[in-house]
Amino acid sequence: MNNKTDQKNYEFSFEKLDVWKLSVELVKDIYKVTKNYPDEEKFGLVSQLRRSAISVSSNLSEGSSRISNKDKAHFTQISYGSLMELLCQLIISKELDYIDEKQLFKLREKIEEISNKLNSLRNYQFSSFTN
Repeated sequence: MNNKTDQKNYEFSFEKLDVWKLSVELVKDIYKVTKNYPDEEKFGLVSQLRRSAISVSSNLSEGSSRISNKDKAHFTQISYGSLMELLCQLIISKELDYIDEKQLFKLREKIEEISNKLNSLRNYQFSSFTN
């Protein structure tokens, strides 16, 4: 295998997490939906939504680099907080008529799935350092 395209890249531990994969999909969804927001929201709500969404996957990635499960759980908790921030911003977006009920419902379903997985991961991490 002399050709770099023939080589399989190393997969980091966070890339193996279903919750990380789902959070990256959510980022793509948020980028798509915010394309339709008014121009005056480009540096306001659009920026906040995108940063919150990216923060979920980014903190999972950063937490995976930590040695102790306590530190890992801390970053998983930060990811959860960013996810709740994102949900709040989406609810506000609906109230401002930037998204409709159907869009909010679909995004909320994904957020609920991710939140359940984050809770499970955090509980596992906590149990690993409290036992």
